[in-house]
Amino acid sequence: MADAIINTGEPRNVVGHIVSGAVASAIISGTINYKKAKEEKISSKEAVKDTVKRTSQGAIATGAAIATANYLGQRNGFFKALTAASVGMAGIYAVELLDDKLEKKCTSIEDNKNLIEEGSNE
Repeated sequence: MADAIINTGEPRNVVGHIVSGAVASAIISGTINYKKAKEEKISSKEAVKDTVKRTSQGAIATGAAIATANYLGQRNGFFKALTAASVGMAGIYAVELLDDKLEKKCTSIEDNKNLIEEGSNE
């Protein structure tokens, strides 16, 4: 590590930290969403959905952060570090887009169900 620009210590296991990030995110978001559901601010279904989303994003963020730090600790690893950070950002953004798309699809399905039910009641 003597050649490193930034001493980040020994390289860490990215996969292990992805698991740790997922567990930490699940604990945090699960607790917050449990409280919201208990207070009837959100439904149980919404609580589970948000917890899964935040758990996925936490896993991605933690893995990307560890990979970025590992690359920063390598000589000439700056562009690899930028790439790792960018991949993490893209992954988190992709989860947001997927969530939005699924939300619209579910809303559309519910709207269609309501139209069908209204039509059959006439």
